[in-house]
Amino acid sequence: MNKLIIVLALFSLWSCGGSSERLPILGERDTVKKMVDGKEVVDTVYHTIPDFKFVNQEGDTVSAQNFNDKIYVADFFFTTCPTICPVMKKQMKKVYEKFKGENEVAILSHTIDPDHDTPAVLKEYAKDLGVSGTQWMFVTGPREKIYEIGEKQYLVVAGADSTAPGGYIHSGAFVLVDKQKRVRGMYNGTDEAGTQRLIADIERLRKEYKDEKQ
Repeated sequence: MNKLIIVLALFSLWSCGGSSERLPILGERDTVKKMVDGKEVVDTVYHTIPDFKFVNQEGDTVSAQNFNDKIYVADFFFTTCPTICPVMKKQMKKVYEKFKGENEVAILSHTIDPDHDTPAVLKEYAKDLGVSGTQWMFVTGPREKIYEIGEKQYLVVAGADSTAPGGYIHSGAFVLVDKQKRVRGMYNGTDEAGTQRLIADIERLRKEYKDEKQ
């Protein structure tokens, strides 16, 4: 919880600033010592999303390798959600439409109700949203793995809660992840302003990588 508070506080500052050319790298970081040309140097090791294995709406196994060399947006939801999920998916659809067909950009939505949200249910859900193909993946898997990656890796709330509407509680955040699997931004997925900041920051990230190649 302390980690989440720190990240969200930093996120708030960066969101208000928005003046730096490069996006920040969020999450905890460590320093390691290594030898370079016979000299000891200190390098920074950033928090990265570890490997995972889930199943998408097509029934295919999805791992972190599916997102190699991609910028992607992650979020958490469930198909029967009576509160913020419909709004979030309406906003994420705008991201999908903006980058549709762009191989460099992907979306990864994790259900937090795997008992109900089977691959068949997720496929129908995607179809109802007007989503085709697998640029936007809806994934399911063991609930403990989904909750763990949400709270410990993407730094958002995701879990069962009998007191919450629908029986589950989750963050309304869209999480931006870069090609090195580092978290580069968190955005309010329930409003237009947050969605437009996300779209702009995806473009900024794409420019970062383009500039590095030049």
